Amino acid sequence: MKRILLLSATFLACISLYAKQIDTIEVLSASMNVKVKNIVILPADYESKSNLSVLYLLHGYGGNHNSWLQLKPELPQLATQYGMIIVCPDGKNSWYWDSPANPESKYETYVAKELVGYIDKNYKTKKDKSGRAVTGLSMGGHGGLWLGIRNQNVFGACGSTSGGVDIRPFPDNWDMKDALGNYRDNSEQWDNHTVIKQLHLIKPSLAIIIDCGTSDFFYQVNEALHRELLYRNISHDYITRPGAHNGNYWANSIEYQILFFANFFGK
Repeated sequence: MKRILLLSATFLACISLYAKQIDTIEVLSASMNVKVKNIVILPADYESKSNLSVLYLLHGYGGNHNSWLQLKPELPQLATQYGMIIVCPDGKNSWYWDSPANPESKYETYVAKELVGYIDKNYKTKKDKSGRAVTGLSMGGHGGLWLGIRNQNVFGACGSTSGGVDIRPFPDNWDMKDALGNYRDNSEQWDNHTVIKQLHLIKPSLAIIIDCGTSDFFYQVNEALHRELLYRNISHDYITRPGAHNGNYWANSIEYQILFFANFFGK
């Protein structure tokens, strides 16, 4: 209990310190007819900048728009260090698909079109795929690759940390059958909505980073994705290090991913 209280106090102190850098906004999704909450993290010198690149950072299952900031309170510092905007949408438990089973869940459309359009209209962004990247953790790692691969006109780079990059070994987990139907009766639909089956869409210009801890329950599907990318001669960065499916791993890994995207934006 003391540890939880200490972490909460630290998070609140960081939020207070960086209040001017953090916007909490609601964006109307026309496709879902609902307002979606998002966190927008600005570099400290935002007012003197223009043409800023944007990293869209996706939470995992059970999370929300605040999850990444709670996990990594230093995100405002990193936004300032690398001169980028970081946007964290509330993706519910959507897996960032446009669900074929639930017409009220269209989070691919929301993030890749509606949210990007709003951010470009209301913030000083570089309005080109060379200034946009998307990544996330776990469910959001799946989302980062899913959105990046399927929307290469929008995002120039994408990534995943501890991502569920092949959902098919987990047919009864994380509410996925609510979006896709049960696996036994809808196996083709599951094939069509898993990242590892989207690789034929990848163009050489897409920058990709993937990492996963060696003790993670998603480690084997990430290894399989890495091997398939190598087989197809698709350029990507792949990192494994000791670690499990937890906040300690993600708080560390996101710094490497942000550096990767900063280098991409700087090209």
